Amino acid sequence: MSDQLEHTTDQVDLESVLEAAASVAAGVARAVPSERAGWLRAIADELDGERDALVQLAQQETRLTQGRLVGELGRTTFQLRLTAHALEEGSWLEATIDHADPDWPTGPRPDLRRMLRGVGPVLVVAASNFPFAFSVAGGDTATALGAGCPVVLKAHPGHPQLSRRTAELVQHALRKAGAPEGVFALIEGESETQQALKDPRIKAGSFTGSVRGGRALFDIAASRPDPIPFYGELGSVNPAFVLPSAIERRRAEVLEGFVGSFTLGAGQFCTKPGVLFVPKTDGLLDELRELVSAVAPAPMLNDRMVSGLQDRLEQMRRQWTVVRDAEADDAGLPPALFATSGSAAMEDLDSLFEEAFGAAAVVVEYDDPAELVEIASQLPGQLTATVQAEEDDGIAPALLDVLSDHAGRILWNGWPTGVSVTWAMQHGGPWPATTASLHTSVGPTALRRFLQPVAFQNLPAAMLPAAVRDDNPLRIWQRVDGKLTSPEEVG
Repeated sequence: MSDQLEHTTDQVDLESVLEAAASVAAGVARAVPSERAGWLRAIADELDGERDALVQLAQQETRLTQGRLVGELGRTTFQLRLTAHALEEGSWLEATIDHADPDWPTGPRPDLRRMLRGVGPVLVVAASNFPFAFSVAGGDTATALGAGCPVVLKAHPGHPQLSRRTAELVQHALRKAGAPEGVFALIEGESETQQALKDPRIKAGSFTGSVRGGRALFDIAASRPDPIPFYGELGSVNPAFVLPSAIERRRAEVLEGFVGSFTLGAGQFCTKPGVLFVPKTDGLLDELRELVSAVAPAPMLNDRMVSGLQDRLEQMRRQWTVVRDAEADDAGLPPALFATSGSAAMEDLDSLFEEAFGAAAVVVEYDDPAELVEIASQLPGQLTATVQAEEDDGIAPALLDVLSDHAGRILWNGWPTGVSVTWAMQHGGPWPATTASLHTSVGPTALRRFLQPVAFQNLPAAMLPAAVRDDNPLRIWQRVDGKLTSPEEVG
C-alpha cells in the first residue's frame, strides 16, 4: 500500500520532458489520424498483454478488488481503441470547405478551409480513484494523443509504482508504433506540476480530483501571461429526485437502487448519488436504514481518503439527522446515511450540495413536489441529476427542464454510477462539476478539449492539410459549400 509520500521529478528531467514535448508537437499534429490511431491501438495491446501484472500491482497500491481492476483495465483499453476508431472516422476534425465565390451575398468570398488541430503539449493530471481509466493511459491521455498533442502525465501519488510501470508500457508501445520520442512522458510532484502548468510550452491542461486542487490549477492556467484551456473535473453530489409516482409504484426498487448506487465501490465514484429527495412517507427512513445496514464495510483507496471522509462525516452529523452512522473498523468504513426536511434543506443548500467522497448520503424528505423545481433551480453544477418518476407524473417535465440547465447528464429511472464510454456520453457539467461545461471527459467527443480551429485562406492545393483537400484523401465527412458530404460523394 502506498504511503502517499510523493516522489518528485528532478528539475533537469522536467526541463528535458517539456523541451522534448515541444520539439515534437508540430510533427505530432501533422501526423495523419490513422497513424495516431495506430499509436493508441499499440498502447491498448501492450496493456492487455500485461494485464495480470498490472492488476496485481494496482491491488497492492489501491485496495481495489481484482474484479474491479480487471474491468477497469478492460474499459481503459476499450476507450483507447474507440478513440482510435474515431480518429479514422474523422468527423471530429470538422473539416469544412468553402470554395471561392465572387457572387457571395456579403461580397466576394475567398477560398476558405477550416478544420480542428491539436493545441500542442498537454499536461494531464491523473486521478486517484480510477488507477487505469483516469490515470496514466486513461481517457485524457488517449484523447490528447489522438488529437495530436504530446502528453506530459503527472502521476497520482496514490499509485506511484503502477503509474511508473504503466508509463513504461505506454512509452514502449509508442516506440514500437513509430511515434516520436517525447510524445509521452511521466512526471511526479505537486510543485513540478505547477511549474509545468506555468511553462509556456504547455498549451492545455486536464485534471480529475477535488474542487480545491482543481481550482488551484485552473487559476494557474488562467493567470498565465498566455492563459490556456484547462479542463478540470472537480466535484458533484449528483442529486436524485424521486417523485411520488415512483414511490407509489416502485418503492422497494427505488430504495434498493439508491443504496446500491451510493455505496458502490465504497462511494468512491464522481457520479455517486449523494442526495436523495423523496416524498415524506411513513417508514421510508426505516427501510433505508435496514438496507444500508445490510451493506458490508468496504476499504477506501487509501488512508487519506478515509481521513477526508471522516472529516466530512463529522460535519454532516452536526448538520443533519443521523439515520445510520459510520465508524471505521478493520474492514473499512460502513456506509452512512443522514436525513433532513425539505424546508431545512432550503435554508442551507450550500451544505447540502457539498460533496462527501465516500459511501455517505443525505435523504431530503419533502412535502410538496413543487418544492423540487425550486430546489433544482438553485442547484450548483453537477455531472448528473436523476429523476425517478412515471411518465404521467405532472411535475416531471418542469423538473427535467430545470435540471438540464444544471447537470451534464440527466437520468430517468436509473442511477448515475456507471459511465458508458460512447459517442453520446456527456461526462461534464457547469461549475463546480467541471471548469469547462462545453466539454466531456469520456467518449470520443472528449477529443474536442485539446483541439483548436484554424482556417486556411487561398492556400495552394498542394499545401493544404489532407483533411480539407478537395480529393479528400482521408476519406472523411466534409462540409463542402454548406453541404455535409460523405466520402463516397467525392469524385
